[in-house]
Amino acid sequence: MKKFLRFVVVGATGFLVDAGVLWLFLTFTPVGPLAARIVAIAVAMTTTWLLNRHFTFGASKRSMVSEGFRYGFIGVVTSLINYGVYAQLLIGAPLLSPYAALVFASIAAMLFSFFGYSRYVFRR
Repeated sequence: MKKFLRFVVVGATGFLVDAGVLWLFLTFTPVGPLAARIVAIAVAMTTTWLLNRHFTFGASKRSMVSEGFRYGFIGVVTSLINYGVYAQLLIGAPLLSPYAALVFASIAAMLFSFFGYSRYVFRR
């Protein structure tokens, strides 16, 4: 349970990074919400890998390259789930705020990512 709570804290941090990068792009660039989210997800994923590696799960016994590849694989699948839900919400409900869609999409991807990271990436 402690790991899951730490994972939630790291995830909340990743969410804030994701939302912050999205806000920066939407506020200061002409980039739209769909393209901006791709960059935001990449920055958030890098942040959460480093935090999960040091705070939640600890480093695996694999090389950092192998661990990073595995994290990236689960992260890409999770990101596709996250982005898919986000895009479907924005397309299906065009008046919905991109930030509300971000919340729903992030929650949808959280459980998948916890089990993927804990079982496939950081399992010792």
